[in-house]
Amino acid sequence: MKLLLKTIIQVLLFIVLARISNLIVAWLHIPVPGSIIGIIILFTLLKLKVLRLDWIEYGSKWLLSEMLLFFIPSTVAIINYKNLVIHSGFRIAIIILCSTIAVMICTGLMGQLFMGRKERSSR
Repeated sequence: MKLLLKTIIQVLLFIVLARISNLIVAWLHIPVPGSIIGIIILFTLLKLKVLRLDWIEYGSKWLLSEMLLFFIPSTVAIINYKNLVIHSGFRIAIIILCSTIAVMICTGLMGQLFMGRKERSSR
């Protein structure tokens, strides 16, 4: 029960952070999505040790494990674009495949870069 409560509170923290970052974007008229500003704020709070990783660990793990749930509405909404899928579906699939491969390669390279830095700094 304690773990469930921690997870709920941590998810609520993410929701509050998302709302605040959206308000910042609206207030400053920044042409950047609020989610990006939220990521920057979260990263800054973690780096400055204002927010500890264990304060958001369970909530972030739960959100990541349920991420597929967030894509269901957009997947279902594709039904509204039947003509687009019929005429350009193959090109769209190729673009999705290529961009997925590019993201996987970049993520792997960045992971290796950061792990190399971490190993060098711990010596």
